[in-house]
Amino acid sequence: MGLLQNGQWVDKWYDTDNNGGEFKRQDSRFRSWLSVDGESGFKAEKGRYHLYVSLACPWAHRTLIFRTLKQLEDYIDVTVVDPIMLENGWEMNDALYGFNYLYQLYLKADAQYEGRVTVPVLWDKKTETIVSNESSEIIRMFNTAFNHLTGNEDDYYPVPLRDEIDTLNERIYHTINNGVYRAGFATTQDAYADAFQQLFDALDWIEQRLSAQRYLAGQQLTEADWRLFTTLIRFDAVYFGHFKTNRQQIAEYPAISHYVRELYQIKGIAQTVNLDQIKTHYYASHLGINPTGIVPVGPQQDFNSAHNRGAINTAG
Repeated sequence: MGLLQNGQWVDKWYDTDNNGGEFKRQDSRFRSWLSVDGESGFKAEKGRYHLYVSLACPWAHRTLIFRTLKQLEDYIDVTVVDPIMLENGWEMNDALYGFNYLYQLYLKADAQYEGRVTVPVLWDKKTETIVSNESSEIIRMFNTAFNHLTGNEDDYYPVPLRDEIDTLNERIYHTINNGVYRAGFATTQDAYADAFQQLFDALDWIEQRLSAQRYLAGQQLTEADWRLFTTLIRFDAVYFGHFKTNRQQIAEYPAISHYVRELYQIKGIAQTVNLDQIKTHYYASHLGINPTGIVPVGPQQDFNSAHNRGAINTAG
């Protein structure tokens, strides 16, 4: 774990001293956009872009899911970084430039870059720079930018639902997606307790919502569901124990647990989930939280078991 400072890699954990023990996530710095006509500077073209991901990271997982849903496997190739992240940050065998560390790619894009080196990274092979390292924006690019090439018109951010999706995303990001990290990386009891309470208040709200309707925004599967899914699929295996978010497991929420299984069973999604790498990354990388680096064997989970979501009222 570390960051770039003055063009050099520095092995440094997150600083919570100035935040009352609360973990604060750095905003993404590369925020360019793909476009159909190329007016943005980055034209959607087959084979031009490369995606750097970790199979352990929920933010990167979003982009792999949308690459699958939008049938972009033949359009955007992928490098998967190593699951364990220690003093050198994300390590990898990079087919494009032979880099060993992800921070080298960041420096190639911007020799003056300072800050955390995160996945996902959407890389432009033509201009040799980072288009975006913001997962929420990458999935929206994938949602529409290549439609004219693939013919896949599936829309996970439909115009009539955008306000509702944005409202859902906002609460879920702060309390659940980032909420588990706010609990797990907290360095004071008060900061941890606050994050813990907000997290389970939000999960209780999600359980109630999904008890009445099939998906978060009603009858249509949207990006809000997929953004939530990548946290939920990791919860019982990692966050419950490692991040001390242990009031109850997702398996103990009837509606949410069936919902997770439905999404997991959608064609191609199971192949984006690698629980071995997920557990290895968290337990063997966060040595400040788990000093022994021992990766737990359990829990036993069967995401292929039957679900009841087809019987849920989907009228919204």
